[in-house]
Amino acid sequence: MRRISILVIVAGVAAIAGAAYRASQMPGGISAAISGRVRDYPITPVLFTEVDLHDGFWATRIATNREVTIPFALEQNEITGRVDNFLLAAGLKEGNYDGERYNDTDVYKVLEGAAFSLSLHPDPELDAYLDGVIATIAAAQEDDGYLFTARTAPSEELPVGIGEERWVNLAVSHELYNAGHLYEAAVAHYQATGKRNFLDIALANADLVYDTFGPDKIRNAPGHQVIEMGLVKLYRVTGDERYLELAQFFLEQRGNDVTLKRYPEGHRFDIYNDPVQIQAHQPLLEQTEAVGHSVRAMYQYSGMADVAAITGDTRFAGAMEALWEDVVGRKMYITGGLGSRHGVEGFGDAYELPNDTGYAETCASIGLVYWSWRLFLTHGEARYLDVLERVLYNGLIVGVSAEGDRFFYPNPMSSDGEWGFNQGEPTRKPWFGTACCPGNMTRFLPAVPGYIYAQRAGAVYIANYIPSATTVAVATADDAPVTLTQTTDYPWDGAIRVGVDPLRETDMSLRLRIPGWARNRPVPSDLYGYAGAAAAPVTVRVNGEDFAYEIVDGFAVLDRTWAPGDVVELDLSMPVRTAVANDVVAADRGRVALERGPIVYAVEAADNNGHALDVGVVNGDAFEVTPTDIPIGGIVALRGKAVITDTGEPIDLTAIPYFAWSHRGPGKMAVWLHAAGGR
Repeated sequence: MRRISILVIVAGVAAIAGAAYRASQMPGGISAAISGRVRDYPITPVLFTEVDLHDGFWATRIATNREVTIPFALEQNEITGRVDNFLLAAGLKEGNYDGERYNDTDVYKVLEGAAFSLSLHPDPELDAYLDGVIATIAAAQEDDGYLFTARTAPSEELPVGIGEERWVNLAVSHELYNAGHLYEAAVAHYQATGKRNFLDIALANADLVYDTFGPDKIRNAPGHQVIEMGLVKLYRVTGDERYLELAQFFLEQRGNDVTLKRYPEGHRFDIYNDPVQIQAHQPLLEQTEAVGHSVRAMYQYSGMADVAAITGDTRFAGAMEALWEDVVGRKMYITGGLGSRHGVEGFGDAYELPNDTGYAETCASIGLVYWSWRLFLTHGEARYLDVLERVLYNGLIVGVSAEGDRFFYPNPMSSDGEWGFNQGEPTRKPWFGTACCPGNMTRFLPAVPGYIYAQRAGAVYIANYIPSATTVAVATADDAPVTLTQTTDYPWDGAIRVGVDPLRETDMSLRLRIPGWARNRPVPSDLYGYAGAAAAPVTVRVNGEDFAYEIVDGFAVLDRTWAPGDVVELDLSMPVRTAVANDVVAADRGRVALERGPIVYAVEAADNNGHALDVGVVNGDAFEVTPTDIPIGGIVALRGKAVITDTGEPIDLTAIPYFAWSHRGPGKMAVWLHAAGGR
């Protein structure tokens, strides 16, 4: 990594960066920020910084992200000129702006990931490097807070998509999209380090945006959502109601006089002539179908959930439920991927889920996790977590290689090994001209521990099974802190041990999610189901004795008086299951997919003498776990009987987790396999 190049610049920009430290401009100061908040999500998550991750699937991935992916992405931001664009805008370097108009966000997202990493693993060198980049960003910011290097850096002509004046082409300019990622990164850095240098840059920009947009100002909305979530984060850390008000304004402005620039047919932006592409075709509360760009939709729905939780605005609930049912019931791939159309990077019609040309962008998967988690915190129902888990282990983690320095942008369900679906290549790439997915991965992975535990009055939820420990101050009559320790080899094994150690005996409700896949329901809709035998009953033991539990909202509820040293054992049987799609999904009729636990499997030509697209499964439920020397980070493979569909020749078929495909060069791959003899 070329960290020294940025550190050397720090001295040169110190005087210019002084404007970034605007502590006096924030009424009430940070310390008084959130004390007056009355509402929030009914269920409170245990923050990722309060969870210790032990060895296992996610600990390995997070370590790779810290040691490989974040340094690699920081270096790519320098090599590709993304950091230089800030130097150009600051007048500290000669040359012209290079790249797409949203390249600033790649810098912001990776800084956010690095800040999250600092929260868990202090690193003085990384901390100093971030300060250097932040000083450069501060130097590029204009006096009134405006920060958009694609406009302010020198260029022979403005990059395509930017209006001649500020804010006039919001459908495609990404001015407010850039701002949203700036806010999120700045909050993460402040929370990780306690420093205000980045936060003050964000606040100056947010103040400008507040002064510019509103009912009596510019009435328009961003073409690419994310500023709504960023504004909520600024509100949470400052308590400044203006930011929450502005987030709600942007949400409610959709479908209400949103201004679109018209592009000629054949122009790269002619798709944005249709407000459907940016979810601006109807007022938000009237939207019942997920349409348009899938990443934008997920960010919009997540911001919607945030605003609803904090304001207590119940009008959003009905709209979100209708949108959720549309996504999960008609438009989601079995991996949790979203977006079936390449040309618009977005949703198609109901049940339009092609396998070879499916888009399923990595960023959309990350967005679905954001939204699903927020809906769980709102309603306390495990169905949202079932989708979250499916995305985590399949449609999301496939986006980065086990080595941490190669990435997928789209994630189709099949590949012929030749078609360049991944911005020109059928394999993971080290970087992209549009590099949103690598940056998003760097900031998502460190936060995974924050999706494990949550609580509400008298109850603690274990939402995901990941080897870890945390201490929760349970809101009970005793207010006794309770330490929870998970020991498991999940997702490869369904045996989970939870140590429950209250400071003293305390009454508490422990709620263990019983995954949908363990209850014969892969997704909370009829979009996918299982053929074959039903799942074995789920057993729960407390201190070695069977516990008669009740399932409420998908959770096994364990209400009892807990004592130090108590142990809960949860046994989730993990046979191989044959998944089938609803017959209305034309692409999957007569096909089956293999699953085991939360993992969706794929067949790759590298393991099957060049076969993948032409195999028929004889009996998916008869596949067995097999020892493997496949060099992809300790995966569990499956082996069973199949036939070559053209010849009827029997073969022994090997399947690997979908997330592990394409680690051995270009090759054929299929998730949905022919059902030999039909189904």
